[in-house]
Amino acid sequence: AEVAVVRMSNDSSLPFAERRNYKGVVDTAQRIIREEGVAAFWRGSTPFVQRAMMVGVFQVATLDQFKELYVSQLHQKKNSIPNVFCAAMTSGLLYSIATMPLEATKNRMASQKPDPKTGRLPYISTMQTIKAVSAKEGFFSLYNGFLPYYARCGGHTVSMFVIVQLMRDMYQQRA
Repeated sequence: AEVAVVRMSNDSSLPFAERRNYKGVVDTAQRIIREEGVAAFWRGSTPFVQRAMMVGVFQVATLDQFKELYVSQLHQKKNSIPNVFCAAMTSGLLYSIATMPLEATKNRMASQKPDPKTGRLPYISTMQTIKAVSAKEGFFSLYNGFLPYYARCGGHTVSMFVIVQLMRDMYQQRA
C-alpha cells in the first residue's frame, strides 16, 4: 500500500510525459501488479523498516533526556505539558534529521522506473540509493522537503507524547 501511496502522490510532480496517470488506489495497485509484478509492492520496504526502527530509537531514547535538560536549563516542571512539548519537539527534530535520508530513499525506491534500455531499476538497496543520489545530486538532496517532514514528524511526536502524558496524569489523579 505504501508503494501505491508514494506513486500516486509523486505522479503529479513528474513531467507530463513521465506521468503514470493513476486514477486511484485500486487502479494503481492493479497496474503495478499487471505492469511490474507483485514484488514491486516491496520496493522501498527495507528503508521503510530501517526508518521505523530509527524513529523508535530517537523518539524513546531522547525524550527523557530532553525533559531533564529542559528542567535544568529552562526550569520547567518535569512532565508538565510544556516540558513534554519541548522535549518531544526536540526529539522529533533529531529523529527527522536522522531518518530523512531513509524516507527519501524509500520514496525513490518505491517510485522508480526501470531503465528503458536495460530494464534494470536504478536503486537496489538503501546504501546504494544513498550513495547514488549523493554522488549525482549531493548528500543534502536527501533532505529536500525537510521542513514539511519535520512538521509531520515533530507534530506526530508531540501529539503522541503529550497524549501519553495526559493519560498518565489522569491515571495518577484517579489512583
